[in-house]
Amino acid sequence: MTTRRFALIGTGSRAQMYLGALAGTHADAGVLVAWADPNSGRIDWSQREHPQLGDPRRFDVADLARVVREERIDAVVVTSPDHTHARHVVTALEAGADAIVEKPLTIDEQGVRDIADAAERTGRKVTITFNYRYSPRNSELRRVIASGEIGEVTSVHFEWVLDTAHGADYFRRWHREKQNSGGLLIHKSSHHFDLVNWWIGDVPSRVFASGALRFYGAENARRRGLGERAPRGSVDDPRTDAFSLDMRADDKLRGLYLEQESHDGYQRDRDVFDEGITIEDNLSLIVDYDRGSTMTYSLNAHSPWEGYTVAVNGTKGRAELTVVERGSVLIDEDGRTVVDPSARPDLVTADAARPAGERLVVQTHFSPAREVPIPQGEGGHGGGDQMLLDDVFRGPGEDPLGLTADWTDGVRSVVVGIAGNRSLAAQQPVRIADLDLGSASAAMGSEGSAR
Repeated sequence: MTTRRFALIGTGSRAQMYLGALAGTHADAGVLVAWADPNSGRIDWSQREHPQLGDPRRFDVADLARVVREERIDAVVVTSPDHTHARHVVTALEAGADAIVEKPLTIDEQGVRDIADAAERTGRKVTITFNYRYSPRNSELRRVIASGEIGEVTSVHFEWVLDTAHGADYFRRWHREKQNSGGLLIHKSSHHFDLVNWWIGDVPSRVFASGALRFYGAENARRRGLGERAPRGSVDDPRTDAFSLDMRADDKLRGLYLEQESHDGYQRDRDVFDEGITIEDNLSLIVDYDRGSTMTYSLNAHSPWEGYTVAVNGTKGRAELTVVERGSVLIDEDGRTVVDPSARPDLVTADAARPAGERLVVQTHFSPAREVPIPQGEGGHGGGDQMLLDDVFRGPGEDPLGLTADWTDGVRSVVVGIAGNRSLAAQQPVRIADLDLGSASAAMGSEGSAR
């Protein structure tokens, strides 16, 4: 096996999955040659956490193109904040490297145009890491639909609920500002829109969105009489309540963020009920697709439990997938909980009334329902993380379900959020064809989308 040479941009929490793979299970397939982060303390912590990586070259992100050429980089892994993705992907491609980018591909129309132009001009490969495709439960639903058992898809209902630990976390950190993340319709929901595009083998054509910041934020706190609150959770003063994050109680958060604040001033634990939050916490969409089906979608970021339900209606029947990733948010005596249950299912506390689990039920017309067995997934995101890493670092083998995703898949997912944000502002439906996507408009054709 040829050992590929990698550079990485952004050494925050999400990057640790890739660094751990290169330091361990995939060390024979790839080597980290260089890495960049505007906060040098996070690189220091990551190097101590993964000593097997040795001493990769450190560089300023402004020097990415030069580093790609000098170090003969094969691929650049982009795990920096969302609003920087397009810039780093384009630079990597033009310098002669492939790009591996965390979702979302980008946050706006300009980013879509820039990536599409660079990908087509250079012929380089852009992989977007949709790990939820790889989760066995989602793959099984894909198989059911592709088999034709429920017939031609007519409609989809998709509800995703984020709980008061994971959902709240988006309102503590840089994601809370739409200029950085594009809001949850971009940062979080692009995962979900990609799943639907992939499940039904179609592309979106029109979006009508409704939503607002209805739970978090200072105005909502005042309306509910929450009173004075600490501006952040990791301070000498006691935690305000269960919505406060104390990073001192978590080795990873303390090492990556709290102890590195002196380098750039970034605060990872801001109060979810303070001023300056510009993203929504309740969102609903109606999405039309090219071949005539419709999706109703909702996202709630302050649910008492976390998971999702999806129902796919077809001309011959219906498939229903129900997933509980955490039945309730429980805070221990030290004020700690698992922030993201999908990433660390091994640490989720059992809930008797709403146990964590998954169930796929298929029922055709005039027949009893049957439950479809779901292979057991191991590790984060329903078992998707490990399978994704295998593809990223070793290359996909046989791929009958089309698990791997490129930049065109990233465009097809993110345009739903881009159109949704425009719809929120205009309070009217938005046609995908009316977005200014430049050469990326060709990616919205339905041909080949069910590969």
